[in-house]
Amino acid sequence: MKNSILTLMIVAGIAFGSCKCDLNAKHETAIKTDSLPPVETNAANSNYKPAFAGQTRIKGVKTTTSYESKILTTSLQSPWGITSLPDGRLLITEKAGTMRIVTTDGQVSQPITGIPTVNASGQGGLLGVRVDPDFTTNRMVYWVFSQPNPDGNLTAVGKGKLSTNERTIESPTVIYRATPAYNGTLHYGGRIVFDQAGNLLVSTGERSDLVTRPQAQALNSGLGKIIRITKDGTEPSGNPFVGQVGARTELYAYGFRNPQGLAIHPVTGELWESEHGPRGGDEINRVRAGANYGWPTITYGIEYSGEKVGSGIQQQSGLEQPIYYWDPVVSPSGITFYSSDRIPEWKNNLFVGALSGMHIVRLVIENNKVVGEERLLASESQRFRDITQGKDGALYAITDQGRLYRIDKK
Repeated sequence: MKNSILTLMIVAGIAFGSCKCDLNAKHETAIKTDSLPPVETNAANSNYKPAFAGQTRIKGVKTTTSYESKILTTSLQSPWGITSLPDGRLLITEKAGTMRIVTTDGQVSQPITGIPTVNASGQGGLLGVRVDPDFTTNRMVYWVFSQPNPDGNLTAVGKGKLSTNERTIESPTVIYRATPAYNGTLHYGGRIVFDQAGNLLVSTGERSDLVTRPQAQALNSGLGKIIRITKDGTEPSGNPFVGQVGARTELYAYGFRNPQGLAIHPVTGELWESEHGPRGGDEINRVRAGANYGWPTITYGIEYSGEKVGSGIQQQSGLEQPIYYWDPVVSPSGITFYSSDRIPEWKNNLFVGALSGMHIVRLVIENNKVVGEERLLASESQRFRDITQGKDGALYAITDQGRLYRIDKK
């Protein structure tokens, strides 16, 4: 290799279960390099060219601070969303329709009941979750789920009060439905975050099929959008399409395929998004109010059949380019920015749970451009569904296989 490697120290965990990983496995890395090749070495699915240098296959980076990962539990059932409670414990959704509270030493609560029925078929279920910024006084929880209806399924947002004994959600209410409903079980989106004004930002998918795909571009549809609503589900002030004839007032941005990650930048307060492409074309976007992110008009992916998507174009005036994209896909799901001082070189980096990629992506970002990429925990062979920074400054990640990881400075 042309790279000068000064120090290399990796302590790999023993696999548990099928991968024989010990519950107390630790992974420590201390690598110093001036430059590394891109982490992706497989051939792309297409010969599409990026719109600018560094939009894909950026140089690799390696964390120089010694860190470790620890499996806190393996007993979760298809966890999908994770967020912190004010006391540092973690509230986790499970796809079939339950929530659980997990302590930072891995103690798992009994299922929290009272949540409206979900359709857990396909990619549906109980999805993203957040607690109210005023949770200590109102105990309100907000979640996204796939709601069954007589005319099909849809992405919905619910809210309710966590009981004082933490066993049930009291007075659950559906405050938003991304209509029209559709008789399919794919591409719900499903993430939810609070913006700096205390409003909810929610991602919805375009439901995958060719018949619904164009609705990502339709301002009279709730599909393939980022929506912005109040805690009661009403329209807040400042939404970009208010007053535009035929446009839904809750819409914030549009032109998305299956956006499964949302995060607020800790410095700028801007919204960032991760999105599943088809065969290639996974994206990271910086979301601006009123902007069109292009799907399905432009994409760096192709159909699963190998055919072009639409006209097979990647750029068009008036349509936003992704900050970064992958081809082949890593299947990015939940994302979070790192704002802790515990590992200084991670400060303001974006961490992405990769499903088919089976690792956690670390993206180093400068001036809204990705300047380095690293793959963490790739040896674990897990589908990383969501990731969050805990109250203690550590990263916590959940996997489809039921694990909860803690990742922190050694």
